[in-house]
Amino acid sequence: MAQSLAQVHLHLVFSTKNRVAIFRDVRIRDELHAYLAATFKAQGAPAHTIGGTSDHLHVLFGLPRDCEIASLVANVKRNSSTWIKTKGSGYKSFHWQNGYGVFSVSHSHVDKVSAYIAQQDAHHKVLSFQDEFRRMLQKQGVEFDERYVWD
Repeated sequence: MAQSLAQVHLHLVFSTKNRVAIFRDVRIRDELHAYLAATFKAQGAPAHTIGGTSDHLHVLFGLPRDCEIASLVANVKRNSSTWIKTKGSGYKSFHWQNGYGVFSVSHSHVDKVSAYIAQQDAHHKVLSFQDEFRRMLQKQGVEFDERYVWD
Protein backbone atom coordinates (compact mmCIF):
# COMPACT_ATOMS: atom_id res chain seq x y z
CA MET A 1 0.00 0.00 0.00
CA ALA A 2 1.49 3.34 -1.00
CA GLN A 3 -0.39 5.39 1.56
CA SER A 4 -0.68 5.07 5.35
CA LEU A 5 -4.22 5.78 6.50
CA ALA A 6 -5.81 5.77 9.91
CA GLN A 7 -8.95 6.81 11.73
CA VAL A 8 -8.51 6.51 15.48
CA HIS A 9 -10.86 8.19 17.96
CA LEU A 10 -9.88 8.43 21.61
CA HIS A 11 -11.71 9.49 24.76
CA LEU A 12 -9.29 11.18 27.16
CA VAL A 13 -10.16 11.83 30.80
CA PHE A 14 -8.10 13.59 33.47
CA SER A 15 -8.70 15.69 36.54
CA THR A 16 -7.21 18.53 38.46
CA LYS A 17 -4.64 17.53 41.07
CA ASN A 18 -6.49 16.11 44.07
CA ARG A 19 -9.72 16.82 42.17
CA VAL A 20 -9.73 20.44 43.32
CA ALA A 21 -12.87 22.09 41.92
CA ILE A 22 -11.02 25.05 40.43
CA PHE A 23 -13.17 25.50 37.31
CA ARG A 24 -16.42 26.54 38.98
CA ASP A 25 -16.52 29.68 36.84
CA VAL A 26 -18.16 28.53 33.61
CA ARG A 27 -16.51 31.37 31.65
CA ILE A 28 -13.02 30.13 32.56
CA ARG A 29 -14.11 26.58 31.79
CA ASP A 30 -15.36 27.65 28.36
CA GLU A 31 -12.10 29.52 27.71
CA LEU A 32 -10.16 26.42 28.77
CA HIS A 33 -12.16 24.23 26.38
CA ALA A 34 -11.47 26.66 23.52
CA TYR A 35 -7.78 26.75 24.42
CA LEU A 36 -7.65 22.95 24.53
CA ALA A 37 -9.39 22.70 21.15
CA ALA A 38 -6.70 24.95 19.64
CA THR A 39 -3.95 22.96 21.36
CA PHE A 40 -5.24 19.63 20.04
CA LYS A 41 -5.66 21.09 16.55
CA ALA A 42 -2.09 22.46 16.59
CA GLN A 43 -0.87 18.93 17.30
CA GLY A 44 -2.84 17.52 14.38
CA ALA A 45 -5.32 15.81 16.71
CA PRO A 46 -8.63 17.63 16.24
CA ALA A 47 -10.96 17.55 19.22
CA HIS A 48 -14.51 16.50 18.38
CA THR A 49 -15.90 17.36 21.81
CA ILE A 50 -14.48 18.83 25.01
CA GLY A 51 -16.42 18.89 28.24
CA GLY A 52 -16.10 18.49 31.94
CA THR A 53 -16.92 19.99 35.28
CA SER A 54 -15.13 22.03 37.90
CA ASP A 55 -12.60 19.26 38.60
CA HIS A 56 -12.05 17.20 35.45
CA LEU A 57 -12.08 17.05 31.66
CA HIS A 58 -13.21 14.73 28.90
CA VAL A 59 -11.91 15.12 25.36
CA LEU A 60 -12.95 13.09 22.33
CA PHE A 61 -10.31 13.56 19.66
CA GLY A 62 -8.84 12.05 16.54
CA LEU A 63 -5.35 10.65 16.91
CA PRO A 64 -3.02 11.25 13.95
CA ARG A 65 -1.33 8.13 12.64
CA ASP A 66 2.13 9.48 13.48
CA CYS A 67 1.44 10.65 17.04
CA GLU A 68 2.27 9.04 20.36
CA ILE A 69 -0.58 9.32 22.87
CA ALA A 70 1.61 9.96 25.92
CA SER A 71 3.49 12.80 24.22
CA LEU A 72 0.30 14.41 22.98
CA VAL A 73 -1.35 14.27 26.42
CA ALA A 74 1.79 15.57 28.15
CA ASN A 75 1.93 18.53 25.74
CA VAL A 76 -1.76 19.31 26.16
CA LYS A 77 -1.56 19.17 29.94
CA ARG A 78 1.67 21.20 30.11
CA ASN A 79 0.47 23.91 27.71
CA SER A 80 -2.96 24.23 29.30
CA SER A 81 -1.53 24.31 32.82
CA THR A 82 0.81 27.14 31.84
CA TRP A 83 -2.08 29.01 30.21
CA ILE A 84 -4.42 28.55 33.18
CA LYS A 85 -1.84 30.06 35.53
CA THR A 86 -2.09 33.33 33.55
CA LYS A 87 -5.82 33.66 34.30
CA GLY A 88 -5.45 35.25 37.73
CA SER A 89 -4.08 34.79 41.20
CA GLY A 90 -6.60 32.05 42.02
CA TYR A 91 -4.97 29.83 39.38
CA LYS A 92 -1.26 30.39 40.17
CA SER A 93 -0.80 27.05 41.96
CA PHE A 94 -2.88 25.04 39.49
CA HIS A 95 -1.82 21.52 38.45
CA TRP A 96 -3.42 18.66 36.57
CA GLN A 97 -3.27 15.19 38.10
CA ASN A 98 -0.24 13.17 36.99
CA GLY A 99 -2.13 10.44 35.21
CA TYR A 100 -5.01 10.13 32.80
CA GLY A 101 -7.33 7.61 31.21
CA VAL A 102 -7.59 7.16 27.48
CA PHE A 103 -9.99 4.81 25.76
CA SER A 104 -10.55 3.84 22.15
CA VAL A 105 -13.87 4.76 20.58
CA SER A 106 -15.21 3.05 17.49
CA HIS A 107 -16.40 5.28 14.68
CA SER A 108 -19.95 4.06 15.25
CA HIS A 109 -19.86 5.33 18.87
CA VAL A 110 -18.38 8.80 18.28
CA ASP A 111 -21.78 10.54 18.45
CA LYS A 112 -22.75 8.68 21.62
CA VAL A 113 -19.48 9.51 23.39
CA SER A 114 -19.68 13.10 22.17
CA ALA A 115 -23.17 13.46 23.65
CA TYR A 116 -21.97 11.91 26.92
CA ILE A 117 -19.14 14.45 27.14
CA ALA A 118 -21.45 17.35 26.35
CA GLN A 119 -23.72 16.39 29.28
CA GLN A 120 -21.08 16.33 32.02
CA ASP A 121 -22.68 18.94 34.29
CA ALA A 122 -25.99 17.07 34.40
CA HIS A 123 -24.26 13.70 34.69
CA HIS A 124 -22.25 14.78 37.73
CA LYS A 125 -25.24 15.94 39.70
CA VAL A 126 -25.76 12.26 40.53
CA LEU A 127 -22.28 10.72 40.16
CA SER A 128 -18.86 11.79 41.40
CA PHE A 129 -15.88 11.98 39.07
CA GLN A 130 -14.20 9.13 40.95
CA ASP A 131 -17.22 6.86 40.59
CA GLU A 132 -17.52 7.80 36.92
CA PHE A 133 -13.86 7.01 36.28
CA ARG A 134 -14.05 3.68 38.14
CA ARG A 135 -17.04 2.70 35.97
CA MET A 136 -15.18 3.69 32.81
CA LEU A 137 -12.19 1.57 33.79
CA GLN A 138 -14.39 -1.39 34.64
CA LYS A 139 -16.42 -1.05 31.44
CA GLN A 140 -13.22 -0.99 29.38
CA GLY A 141 -11.79 -3.98 31.26
CA VAL A 142 -8.87 -1.97 32.64
CA GLU A 143 -7.35 -3.46 35.78
CA PHE A 144 -6.38 -0.83 38.32
CA ASP A 145 -5.21 -0.47 41.89
CA GLU A 146 -7.23 2.16 43.71
CA ARG A 147 -4.13 3.23 45.67
CA TYR A 148 -2.46 4.52 42.49
CA VAL A 149 -5.33 6.01 40.51
CA TRP A 150 -5.78 9.24 42.43
CA ASP A 151 -3.42 12.11 43.15
